[in-house]
Amino acid sequence: MAVHSIACRLLTAMVRFALPGLFCLLLAACGRQPNILEQVKAHNELIVITRNSPTTYYEGSDGPTGFEYELAKRFSEYIGVELRVVVPSNFSDILPLTALGDANLAAAGLTVTEKRQGKVRFGPVYQEITPQLVYRSGSTRPKSLADLNGLLEVVAGSSHEEQLEELQQEFPDLSWQTNPELDSDDLLILVWQQLIEYTIADSNELSVNRHIYPELKPAFDISAPEPLAWAFPLSDDDSLFNAAGDFFKAIKEDGTLDRLIDRYYGHISDFDYVGTRRYQAHIEQRLPQYRDIFIKAANEIDMDWRLLAAIGYQESHWDPEAVSPTGVRGIMMLTRAAAKDMDIEDRNDPVQSIRGGARYLARMLQRIPERVPEPDRTWLALAAYNVGHGHLEDARILTQKNKGDFDRWVDVKENLPLLSQKKWFQQTRYGYARGREPVRYVDNIRTYYDILVWLTEKKPEGQEAIQLPPQFDSPAL
Repeated sequence: MAVHSIACRLLTAMVRFALPGLFCLLLAACGRQPNILEQVKAHNELIVITRNSPTTYYEGSDGPTGFEYELAKRFSEYIGVELRVVVPSNFSDILPLTALGDANLAAAGLTVTEKRQGKVRFGPVYQEITPQLVYRSGSTRPKSLADLNGLLEVVAGSSHEEQLEELQQEFPDLSWQTNPELDSDDLLILVWQQLIEYTIADSNELSVNRHIYPELKPAFDISAPEPLAWAFPLSDDDSLFNAAGDFFKAIKEDGTLDRLIDRYYGHISDFDYVGTRRYQAHIEQRLPQYRDIFIKAANEIDMDWRLLAAIGYQESHWDPEAVSPTGVRGIMMLTRAAAKDMDIEDRNDPVQSIRGGARYLARMLQRIPERVPEPDRTWLALAAYNVGHGHLEDARILTQKNKGDFDRWVDVKENLPLLSQKKWFQQTRYGYARGREPVRYVDNIRTYYDILVWLTEKKPEGQEAIQLPPQFDSPAL
């Protein structure tokens, strides 16, 4: 028996890394069933169930993306396996399928609730959101749940439905409809289209959607901030659950989680209704005549044309005759010196201006160290485009002095405003700068870019196309 045990330990140790597919078979032969983590590694596949939405998972121009997808992808890499994403037909199927073990975990922006904890096991909290009652601007704003008159519709099986059931004790006349087929984003669109009066959405989802549908407004919070977490099947086997705990601990400690949150939400906290509506109008009226120019110029520097167009909008609102008080002019607002440097003769000529701006941005990108990962490299280059490379370097040095990571935009943006404070700019090479401007500049461009991406992306195969606002329904886009 002792010889058999020693032989089993030797064989499993050899096969664990050389032939993982045989690992589980050897464990069974040696009298031990493999745990969940070992099974995942043996099959080289982590199965994650999620949903299609801007805040979770969708197919972008460069492949799958989304906040939850990014987290799940990093976790699969952390445990050394491939990721397989599963999207059920309805949101209400996510937790039942997870509870049955049809997926290893659910990463779908799930709120932790007491009722749900009886069906699944939640991992570490990684974000907090606030559920909000949403209506469309122009209609009467409800002041409380007592004003809804049964005109509320929510996603079936959602945490919002659970919250309403609890709130019914305080508001006995409260009633609502549940929709088993549509997701929260779909119901927001129905509110925007005035097909339904009210819905409930999490604050992060509403923030993202308001930049596409600016008439959507929060009436009031349904509850205090609530935690989001991944859901796992109930089990006595802690192996995968504990691995996820270790993963979240690691990405919290090294700043990865904060950077992901900033990447997806850091630029959308401030909402400007008038500015968003003006942008929508300009997409329809102005962008079509410059779209091909942006595409050609962006191809020359291997960049997404929509990012270049977003820069152009931030600079001039796509006005070739734009002139600033300091003398910069044209769609890309080039200085006289920059235009000369880029061999641009006429800054008011759209073709020359856009090509010059693209080349200038390419130069800023070249000056950012190659070790800096995307998208931080692009955000830093955009800040340099606005404030100058020298001032950006000053801010990066201050970031390092203040114990931040000078290669990460989320840290540098916190230190750029210091360039306007005497205490700090006296320590720099290039001195005073209006450091808040490049932060606002980059955030605006990211918002404009996100909107253009959202409007030009296709839904994953098998999904219905998004019904966009009429002003976006343009052949030019």
